[in-house]
Order: sequence, then structure tokens, then C-alpha cells
Amino acid sequence: MTTTAPTNAPVADARALGLAHYAARGVLEHVLARHDSTFQQQVALRAALTADAPQAPDDLVAQVQGSLKADPADIRATLDELLAKQLLDTDGAHLRPTDAGRELLATVGAESTPISARIWGGIPAEDLAAAGRVLALVTERANAELAAMTA
Repeated sequence: MTTTAPTNAPVADARALGLAHYAARGVLEHVLARHDSTFQQQVALRAALTADAPQAPDDLVAQVQGSLKADPADIRATLDELLAKQLLDTDGAHLRPTDAGRELLATVGAESTPISARIWGGIPAEDLAAAGRVLALVTERANAELAAMTA
């Protein structure tokens, strides 16, 4: 006996991807707001924290821009906000996360982990693997299109 997918199963497309992104981002932004932090601040702080060595501001801007496709001027303003909040600090010509920055990311991670478990829990591994492959391909193609548009 063969089984077919339900005819009412949603098809993955740009709208479905966007809706999933903004729903998940909304959850994270709610957690971040409790700590007077923004999504872009969290992305920049995480990029600084996960770097192998302290990053020059331009390198950190490029890394965040690669992830968020945000305006470099906005990212620089975000770095200034993180410096003002003492979540990043200067180390010569480089930026590094402070203990307070590390603590913020750990706290946000601890608060969002059980929420993520509820969101992702119960999804079969093969579905997650298929979704991962599709999302990686969509990301690769969209990055190529954006690069062609901005060249």
C-alpha cells in the first residue's frame, strides 16, 4: 500500500518561509525586549562572541550584514548601542563582548531554549533534514541573486 501526502499539505514558498521566520523572530524579540535588547543587537553580540578572536568593527559589520542583509550604517549604530550599554568593549582596534554581554546572551538563551523546544519538538528528523536542505538551497540562491543585484 502506498501513501501519498495529504492534498491540503502546505507547499513551501517564499510566503511560508517569511511567515515562519517572522513568527519565530517575534518570539525571540519578545524575550529580548524583556532585557532591553533588539534582534540586531543580539545578532551582532553573538557574532562578536562566537568569533575566534576580537573583531575589528568593519569585520563585525560585514559579518552581521552577511547574516541580516542590513544597512552597514544601521549595523554600526547597533555596535555603538552595544558599546554604550557596555555589552561590547574596545580592545585596541577591536571589539569584544563584555561579561555583561556574555551574560545577556546566556540569559536569553536559557529563556528561549524551552520555547524553541516546544516549537521544534515532535517534528520528525527526516522532515527537519528535508527542511534544512531546502532552506540552505534557498539561502544560497537568494544570496546569489542579491549579489548580482548589488554588483
